[in-house]
Amino acid sequence: MHLARLLLIEDDHSYANLIQKFLSKKGFEVENYYAGKEALSVLKKQSFDLVLSDFRLPDMTGMEILEWVKTEYPHIPVVLITGYSDIRTAVKSMKMGAFEYISKPINPDELLAAIESALQNSKDSENESEAKGRKPSEGFIAGKSPSAQSIQEQVALVAPTDMSVIIMGESGTGKEYISRQIHSLSNRAQHPFVALDCGAISPELAGSEMFGHKKGAFTGALQNKTGQFQEAHQGTLFLDEIGNLPYEVQVKLLRAIQERKIRPLGSNQDIEVDVRIIVATNEALPEVIKTGHFREDLYHRLNEFSMVIPPLRERPEDIIHYAQHFLKLANTQLGKEIKNIGEEAMEYITRYPWPGNLRELKNVVKRAVLLCKGEQIELACLPAELKVNPESFPKEDSRLAQNESNLKKIQAETEKELIIRTLEKVKYNKSKAARLLNIDRKTLYNKMEKYQIDF
Repeated sequence: MHLARLLLIEDDHSYANLIQKFLSKKGFEVENYYAGKEALSVLKKQSFDLVLSDFRLPDMTGMEILEWVKTEYPHIPVVLITGYSDIRTAVKSMKMGAFEYISKPINPDELLAAIESALQNSKDSENESEAKGRKPSEGFIAGKSPSAQSIQEQVALVAPTDMSVIIMGESGTGKEYISRQIHSLSNRAQHPFVALDCGAISPELAGSEMFGHKKGAFTGALQNKTGQFQEAHQGTLFLDEIGNLPYEVQVKLLRAIQERKIRPLGSNQDIEVDVRIIVATNEALPEVIKTGHFREDLYHRLNEFSMVIPPLRERPEDIIHYAQHFLKLANTQLGKEIKNIGEEAMEYITRYPWPGNLRELKNVVKRAVLLCKGEQIELACLPAELKVNPESFPKEDSRLAQNESNLKKIQAETEKELIIRTLEKVKYNKSKAARLLNIDRKTLYNKMEKYQIDF
């Protein structure tokens, strides 16, 4: 039986010894190094199943280690440890690809659960990759708020089409899940869904990841590589954090979308591809275009339909709904039987602004279930950041509010443009237009009146 090999990077010798002894007793093979560069040098030569790294090291940060591992060995999960509790840093590290983020002093059960979950997730990902298709992520369900229901209506509207979609929203709002929903309800559902995080790959490797390369195309290209476009042939390619895509790769992406052809790096032959594109961003791309970091022509090519996923703090009625769902999920994953969330704990959960949105809520509930000793989650089980005075929570700045306003405006303009284009296509036959848009005639008339469309 294969013993999971863990690479531990911790500069506190006594702390490292404690972690190493604990994990060794649990059946893991652990190698510890006290500096980041030395550990990464070893990782180049030896095989490991997981990297467990402290955030503050003598020669580099845990974030730098995370970025390097995700670039060189994207299949290896990374768990970060820190004594500096900072939820903003936690959200950023999760966005960059960290599997979990644990604060000191470490709870042994929490550490063990995180490592076992990361290893299982890595194994599942390998199986999914072999199957050339992925199922919607567990742990997410449709919300019950009016805005959440509106999102589901838009998903049902655009899924049967082949239109490119831009999904906008803060980190952790479930943009990838929404894209998987669109794929599963489309005519491409039996073909691959391939996800690529543009924010987690280096600019040098972005073109290779997307279009593939030939052996010898560049230093380190030791064998041919199939790009994500080819992997997603006849299916859906999801590009997360599209605003981080290098400018030169944006040019190639535009060509691939328009001509339905790609050219691997180092090759002189084109390959035909049939792929639906869905992209996600937590930025207002029109604003990024003004800075010169995103191509306007690519934006208009991608923006056949757009959706805005509102942050969790804007739909408080969903917080309880999701918290209870995540409680059931955590019970199953951790083998526990916590019955509910206590009234006082739920009060703090509902008033917290959730900067990490659904992803943060899911992690908080899971950790609370792990730490809970009784039949329900009490206030003591919640992390410190949830138990502060609501008055001390950071207020949304005006620029963020303006960005969200811009996103909603963009969504309305896109819906209006889609209706006009459909009406023109069917020569203004409203019955046919309603059928193509997958809505009834009354809804079509209401939207035409809302957007002052007169035909």
